[in-house]
Amino acid sequence: MPEENPNEPVEIQSQQPENPAQEAGGAEEEPFDRKRAEAALRKKNSEAENLRKRLKELEPLAQRARELEDAQKSETERLTEQLTAQREAAQKAVRAAVEAKVEALAAQTFADPSDAAGALDLASYTDDAGAIDTDGIKADLANLLQRKPHWAKAPEGPRRPAPDRSQGSSGNGSRTPMKPEDEFASWLGNALGQTR
Repeated sequence: MPEENPNEPVEIQSQQPENPAQEAGGAEEEPFDRKRAEAALRKKNSEAENLRKRLKELEPLAQRARELEDAQKSETERLTEQLTAQREAAQKAVRAAVEAKVEALAAQTFADPSDAAGALDLASYTDDAGAIDTDGIKADLANLLQRKPHWAKAPEGPRRPAPDRSQGSSGNGSRTPMKPEDEFASWLGNALGQTR
């Protein structure tokens, strides 16, 4: 083995094929044959024609598949809209039921039960199944009545005014109370222009 000197230039040997045709195709090219080229062209045209015929046959099937897919999508969208509408209706029904329950319980102690229904968060009294938490409503109504005692129902029974003797003509200490007949006579005399 010869020693290599690092200071000497190294010859790079390029590996080029001796025949350029071997590099391009790997084999020598055959001479052009017109008949063989026309036959290959006819064969390719025939294959293309067959593919076009099959495509024409399959286009209606592809169109039908697209239509079915679109119909399925619209059916799915329609069902989704129906489901959304049913959920909204169910939520409204549950809300109305909770509101009715709150007003029914508030009617026992509140002057206006709708005040209580408006002041409470009605959505917090139902669970996922739609069951109403009656105990929670009662506790919150009692708490609300403590915070707003003026919303309480008035005591049962007829309301009578409490007489105040210090008001009116008899309440003035400098005047003497008049009897009703004397008061009427005074008024009648003033009306007729006479005084007593």
